[in-house]
Formats: sequence, C-alpha cells, structure tokens
Amino acid sequence: MGFFSFFTKKNKETLDTGLSKTKESVFSKISKAIIGKSKVDEEVLDNLEQILIESDVGVETTLKIIDRIEKRVARDKYIGTSELNTILKEEIMFLLNENETEERESFNFPKQEVPYVIMVVGVNGVGKTTTIGKLAYQFKKAGKKVILGASDTFRAAAVDQLKIWAERVDVDIVSQGMGADPASVAYDTLQSAVAKKADIVIIDTAGRLHNKKGLMDELSKIRNVMKKVVPSAPNEVLLVLDASTGQNAIEQAKQFTAATDVNALALTKLDGTAKGGVVIGISEQFKIPVRYIGLGEQMEDLQIFNRKAFVDSLFE
Repeated sequence: MGFFSFFTKKNKETLDTGLSKTKESVFSKISKAIIGKSKVDEEVLDNLEQILIESDVGVETTLKIIDRIEKRVARDKYIGTSELNTILKEEIMFLLNENETEERESFNFPKQEVPYVIMVVGVNGVGKTTTIGKLAYQFKKAGKKVILGASDTFRAAAVDQLKIWAERVDVDIVSQGMGADPASVAYDTLQSAVAKKADIVIIDTAGRLHNKKGLMDELSKIRNVMKKVVPSAPNEVLLVLDASTGQNAIEQAKQFTAATDVNALALTKLDGTAKGGVVIGISEQFKIPVRYIGLGEQMEDLQIFNRKAFVDSLFE
C-alpha cells in the first residue's frame, strides 16, 4: 500500500494549513538572509543556523544540518542561494530518514490475538486527553473496537474529560474515579478489553512531574500489572508533547524518556505555532518515531506523521 493510498487531499490540506505559521516564519527569514547574495557562503550559513535554532529545530540537530550543507558547499565549490531551499529540504529529509523506524500508514493495522495497548504519558496541559479522544475516534473510524482506561486518577477533571470523550466517540471506558489506584484501573481496563475482544486499549496516566522517581514508580507499576493480563502490553508508550512550547517540549521528552521506555511521540498544537521545527529536532535527537501530529481542533485533525509529507509541506 503506497503513501498516497492513505494520505488524502483533505489530509494534505490540513497539514499545509497546520504548518503554515512555521513555513511563513522560516522562509521569510531565509529570504531576508539571502538578499543580495548569489551564492551560499559562510555568512549565509551562519544566518541559516540562527534561523533554524530560532525555529526550535534544536541546537544539536541544526549543527548536523549545517555541517552537512557545509560539506556540500566544499564539494560542489559553488551553490547558488536559489538552491538553498532544495538543499535544506534534502538534508532534513536525510536526517529524519536516519531515524529508521517503520512508519505506520493508517489507523487500520492488522488485528491481533490480544488487544493492542497504548499507554499515554505527558504533563498536564499538552493536550493528552484530547489526543486520546481523537485517537479513539480515528481507530473506531478504521473499524476497531476501542476501550479507554482512566488511570489519571490524580485530577478529577482528567477522569471527567476522558468520560466526555468516550461518550462523544461512543467507545467504552473503565474508570474508578479520582484517587483510585492507577494500576488497578489499568488492570481492570485490560481485563474488560480481553473479555470484550477489543482491538485497541488506550490508557491515560497522570501528567505530573513532581519528581522523576515517583513518576517512574507509578508508570512501572502500571506496566507491570498490565502484563499480568496481556503479556505484550504496553505495545506503545506514547509521549504527548505540545509543539507550541518549542524547547520545553524537548526538555519534557528528556525527562520522560529517562523515566520510562517511550517508543512513540505525538506532537499537538502545531497549527497555532511557528515552532513546528521542533518535530524535526525531537525526531532526530531522540530517535523515537513521531507517530501522530495534532493540526487543529477537529477530531479529524490528528494525523499519522509521515516524514515525507511533513517535509514536502514545509518546503513546497
């Protein structure tokens, strides 16, 4: 199944609109940086480095991009400034492809004997519950039976919000209310999912970073009890980050990846920010696949991340 078989015209329009602020910000700056210049020289590269860092691509990733462009300049002797966008696009694509993780093509992946379990982590306020609701919607739309587990029992609002989403999307939810043991909720959710032959389980967890040890202990306990019901669980530990916070998102990624084995990322609120470059920095720096991106308020606006579509949208 090829890329275009799932990436519809509507998906493309949503992606283009969602990335428009980042695109305008980066390219207006690049245009100014090359005014009066015919070739890519040291000054142009210095300016480009500054622009990428300001766009939240991240220092480490930016330096890798600049280093690769410098080598091209040294090799080809002359590179016109008109070629800069094309070269930048190629180098960013190369870096993202180095993160050799197989991209998922759609929300409709093969049925398993046991439920596919996604444990969702992230700090409060990044759009964690909304992302879970939109994921549930997309999986259900793809014909999957979905069950949610309200293991963020630290805040009453979190349980209530998840119940509202379950109602909106019309999926089952297991909850024991505020103050319940998060691991107990996760255990009950998986038992219910196995009994009901559910395809997908999405577990919400508390979004507080009061200290790393507390977080690690809680997440480890949830993981361990889930394994008692479904030994392969969790298949995905999905860290939700707010792209509009730029470098803060990278810091949160550092803290959560140190606390638990994160193996997938979701970046939300890309539509309201010029900091979309953070997607490139995080994907490259942590070598963890960006699985989903949030590009708007609507339920349809959560997309599966596709490297090529993302880079094409930024540079076309």
